[in-house]
Amino acid sequence: MCLLGFSSDGGDSQTPPSSPTPNRRGNREDSNVFSRLTSQTHVQSPVANRGMINNAATTRSKVPGPLQHSHTADGHTKAVLSVFSTEDMLFSSSKDRTAKVWDLATGTEVLSLSGHPNNVISVKYSEETKLLYTVSTYFIKVWDLREGNKCVKSLTSSGLTNDGSMNVASSTRHATCPPGETNINDIALNSTGSMLYSAAGNTVKLWDLRSFKAVGKLSGGHQAAVMVLAVDDTDTADGNICVVTGSKDHYIKVFEVMDDSTGLLTPKCNLEPPHYDGIQSLCLMGDLLFSGSRDTCIKKWDLAEQKLNQSINNSHRDWITGLAFMPGGNALLSGCRGGFLKIWHIDSCQQLGEIRAHISPVNAIATNSRLIFTAANEGGIKIWEPAWDQMPENVQELYV
Repeated sequence: MCLLGFSSDGGDSQTPPSSPTPNRRGNREDSNVFSRLTSQTHVQSPVANRGMINNAATTRSKVPGPLQHSHTADGHTKAVLSVFSTEDMLFSSSKDRTAKVWDLATGTEVLSLSGHPNNVISVKYSEETKLLYTVSTYFIKVWDLREGNKCVKSLTSSGLTNDGSMNVASSTRHATCPPGETNINDIALNSTGSMLYSAAGNTVKLWDLRSFKAVGKLSGGHQAAVMVLAVDDTDTADGNICVVTGSKDHYIKVFEVMDDSTGLLTPKCNLEPPHYDGIQSLCLMGDLLFSGSRDTCIKKWDLAEQKLNQSINNSHRDWITGLAFMPGGNALLSGCRGGFLKIWHIDSCQQLGEIRAHISPVNAIATNSRLIFTAANEGGIKIWEPAWDQMPENVQELYV
């Protein structure tokens, strides 16, 4: 694993290390990717004003629980709204109008990407293309991490593409969109990084990232804004891409998109019954879909049968703001606006554990094959290690 150095002038010209293959899980004894970090509680960054991933040993819970808080990534100055992870890298975005790239091996912030017109509400990364995507207002900025902090393209909600970064005044927040543009609420990538999906208003645009052109639109009759997207093309024999949309209108729609799809596409199915409030989070793996809503309910769907399998009513006391599969894929994590994390068995939907993870709303959850990352309003990104010995015996067996 490469140890990343810093340039002598303290600039942002470093190139992050390439990520290994995703199927590098190893033994449980080797699961701490921070083994190269010092055991000190707080480490000074070698570059001024650069974030660090600090050891949280002194704040570990004295009470045994299913997750242990091991580290915190400190560097953002306002609420963290989105996180995305690979085996070696962590990506985050914030209300401080920046997105950050973190090296999990050295525990340091590698890049801080600025120039956004307002809050950076989503961040996604493609290991295949080494391109990072950040969303702020009606912009999607495309960053080539092989060129450091260079924005190579800017995409807009209306379907326009611009080379480089759009000219946006950095000293003033832009809260309104010009005519023809709409705030983008979420983005998603396919597994190869060749297609991007952007939700703005009640429709979703399809982007061919080989040419950076908008080539189609998913329009399924949503009566309110699409707030969240989920995409999976890893288990489809025909190579088609499953795109799921969750809207403020309480409904979830499923689209089947071919690699060369263009034009206007309509839903393959609408999932019934709807939630009682807007959809805030989706988690998709093959034909298994979980949805989380403002109605505090988590629903489990079978997309092959296009039916609801189970509803976990009152699963939290507040909006379900994040869903993710646990490392290993055999349990579901949910986070809420009240700051709690819960773990659920994906087959029985039985609750396996609960912790108060944050003192503020959980805004997003991400995982890699070993760790869990949670973003919240207090500004830090907490990093969690599953405490396997604290899981019920039937869950421990799944990970042996």
